[in-house]
Amino acid sequence: MEHLAHMFRSVVAEHGDRPATRILVDDEWVVQTYSELAQAVHRTARALVDAGVQFGDRVSIFAHNCPEWTQADYACMTIGAVPTPIYATSTPEQIKHIINDSGARLIFVSGESEARRCLEVLPEMPSVLKLISIDPLPLELMEPGVVTTLAQFDKVAGDEARLAELDAEVERRFNAVNPEDLSVIIYTSGTTGDPKGVMLQHKAMIAQTAGLEAHFNYVTADDHSLCFLPLSHALERGWSTFVMSHGCMNTYVPDAKQVADMLVLAKPTMMASVPKLYEKVYATAHGKVANDPARKKVFDWALRVGGQCQRAFRKGKQPNLYWRAQLPLADKLVLSSIREAMGGNKKVLACGGAPLRIQVEEFFSAAGLLVEQGFGLTEASPLVSFNPPTAFKFGTCGPVMPGGELRIGEGGEILYKGPNVMKGYWNNPQATADAFTEDGWLRTGDGGYVDNDGYLVINDRLKDIIVTLNGKNIAPQPIEGLLLADPLFEHAVLLGDNRPCLTLLVKPSLPHLAEIAEKRGISYTSPTELMENSEMAEEVRQRVVALTGKLPSHEQIRDLRVLFEDFTMDNGLLTPTLKVKRREVEKRFGEVIDEMYAKMAERRKGSGQNTER
Repeated sequence: MEHLAHMFRSVVAEHGDRPATRILVDDEWVVQTYSELAQAVHRTARALVDAGVQFGDRVSIFAHNCPEWTQADYACMTIGAVPTPIYATSTPEQIKHIINDSGARLIFVSGESEARRCLEVLPEMPSVLKLISIDPLPLELMEPGVVTTLAQFDKVAGDEARLAELDAEVERRFNAVNPEDLSVIIYTSGTTGDPKGVMLQHKAMIAQTAGLEAHFNYVTADDHSLCFLPLSHALERGWSTFVMSHGCMNTYVPDAKQVADMLVLAKPTMMASVPKLYEKVYATAHGKVANDPARKKVFDWALRVGGQCQRAFRKGKQPNLYWRAQLPLADKLVLSSIREAMGGNKKVLACGGAPLRIQVEEFFSAAGLLVEQGFGLTEASPLVSFNPPTAFKFGTCGPVMPGGELRIGEGGEILYKGPNVMKGYWNNPQATADAFTEDGWLRTGDGGYVDNDGYLVINDRLKDIIVTLNGKNIAPQPIEGLLLADPLFEHAVLLGDNRPCLTLLVKPSLPHLAEIAEKRGISYTSPTELMENSEMAEEVRQRVVALTGKLPSHEQIRDLRVLFEDFTMDNGLLTPTLKVKRREVEKRFGEVIDEMYAKMAERRKGSGQNTER
């Protein structure tokens, strides 16, 4: 059973009556069993065959997370077609690039917004035969023969003989699939450059699922997960494959901005996330007590008690009586509220996409929530390493995935070999060759080392290394991490590549700024006026100085600018896993950056100072 379509059939046979998908519609849960999902998958698979989709053809899914996303995904795989997801935030130009590069024949879209973006560039996408909308569309968009709805698409026209013929073809293709087939082509969101189509085979996805099972074998069909990261991304797709392989229920969140509310409503027992969510909960909790000495004292005490007790519990021991006696009160006053914010206790709380700070891991652990941090990349389906629940190590990304190997290459780059490595980049042999060493190791583009216990530690994105004009190599992420530990800062982007020194673009948290303004009696009529207030600007500067004051001279921030614009996926400044697109930020705020360096040069010229240190 090394093919996802076969895996799905097996799960349906065992767990047919159990809930498979759940989504909130008009404040009501809509639940679908595995048998119902399988019937929907078959209807769409039959319709795909009727529409002329051949074995190996690419079919794009351009939609927000929803049960129909999974329906289209498994329908494609059932007949040997290759799902080719597109992020729901993509622009018409990005859509055109992915469709034309992959040669996709059909596009499943969420609804009106996605349909309009596709139709804008449809004349420039000659491979596309049809657009299929999950939601109903305005009549003006329902172009006969070109645009239809999923409900209409699934109603294949024809007599019983025709339907029987299509059903037989679906089964023939299902029986013809093999582990070497492509399960998906995922176009890397990337913080730099044009997206490349990563070809992942079914055997890679199955190997990854088996690797997780080796350590999370206590997951049962009674567990349920929150699907809020984009299914277009390798992390959520890989995790959701593991969830469904156990017959668990997946609760779909169409808008990631709703995740805080959905955690409380859905109360999942498992989920995978990127660091941003954990950092947000951490910052919010600390921010609530930051300016109240009495509450902060209780808060810090509770975390200390919880940390001491959890360290013992996780070693299978009883905590010292001194700490154990304090735990009920600490839990009542502080720790239980942290768990409640995350939707209760968790069997699996995974984290990937970027390094998570050890302070955040310890914070959640103190509340009884173990965050299992891992490391991966789309080209590895995406799992390279992860912390097993019984042998975790904070500050690391765990040991290599079962069946995989790690090596540290030139410049400290992490190299990987394993059963879940991509076949290559679609239509791009040169990029494929560049992605591997001469002896076949996958280049991850990340720097790090393997410690004495075999646990992987990430240093930085090697591609993000800043090289100043005087040749100093500086890793920006650790410095940005120092700043983001302060809840006042929502985003921080370090600058200085090919420049004389380091500077900073910082986006403050408006609620925290407002709280500071209230305590200081500062009045304002708009968020912009608040951010432009000289006292607020000085507060930002002072905090940056305090947080980075002990860094070496060449890592000191010489100037900064406060940004008013939010960083979102919609405006192109964040990837779908909420990582900052450094080059996009530099492009968007190029004039601000140039003006900042120009003023520094003027000051330097006037004072005779040298900032190239």
